Amino acid sequence: MFELDFSMLQWILLVVCGLFVGMSKVGVPGISMIVVPTLAIIFGGKASTGILLPMLMMADLFGVGYYHRHAEWKYLWKLLPWAFAGVGIALWVGNIVNDEWFKNIIAILVFVCIGLMLWKDRKKETNLFPDTWWFVASMGVLGGFATMIGNVAGPIFAIYLLAMHLPKNKFIGTGAWFFLIINFTKFPLHIFVWKTIHWNTLTLDVVLLPAIAMGAFLGVWLVKKVSDKMYRTAVIVITVLSAFLLLV
Repeated sequence: MFELDFSMLQWILLVVCGLFVGMSKVGVPGISMIVVPTLAIIFGGKASTGILLPMLMMADLFGVGYYHRHAEWKYLWKLLPWAFAGVGIALWVGNIVNDEWFKNIIAILVFVCIGLMLWKDRKKETNLFPDTWWFVASMGVLGGFATMIGNVAGPIFAIYLLAMHLPKNKFIGTGAWFFLIINFTKFPLHIFVWKTIHWNTLTLDVVLLPAIAMGAFLGVWLVKKVSDKMYRTAVIVITVLSAFLLLV
């Protein structure tokens, strides 16, 4: 348990985290990855996941509210069952696996997947792996596992959607619905199983809601200024940088 008694620097960092979470949910890729280590420094590794999850849930509502019509549900229906399996596995091993070791493995796998995706783009061929069941299963299980352990599934899900070659708005809309469903599923698990969410953490999240909302509006403005090609390049670059953050 903790009280809402933070230093000025900590409050500034928390507000910035809120802004980045809001921006990430309306299409500014990877930026919320900066939030994960920041909150971990302030609250500790596992406790920070309980702080971040309600922030993400509030931001999910902004993302779905703006981009809900652009979702490609055929990709979601394929991915969600595997993602739920990944959440279940993470729930089981979360108390026995070292957070740092786990995040290092995630980062390495992200790099491997990016390499495969870029190789596919260079070959200019179709049906190399995105349409196969094992690709969907691996991305779903890994993404579900990563989002439950550390709320770090953004780069993994980005790889899956980039491999589908979705245009910008469909990319954002599909991702918004995916994380809304997954994050709201995780909420009771954090309360009753891991016990990382309680009244004080929820109070802090509500206090940060204006920053999340402001970040969402800023993110919508930025996305409108960026072309599809530039957006795809930005997703790849920031995803790589985000994966490096997991190794720090």
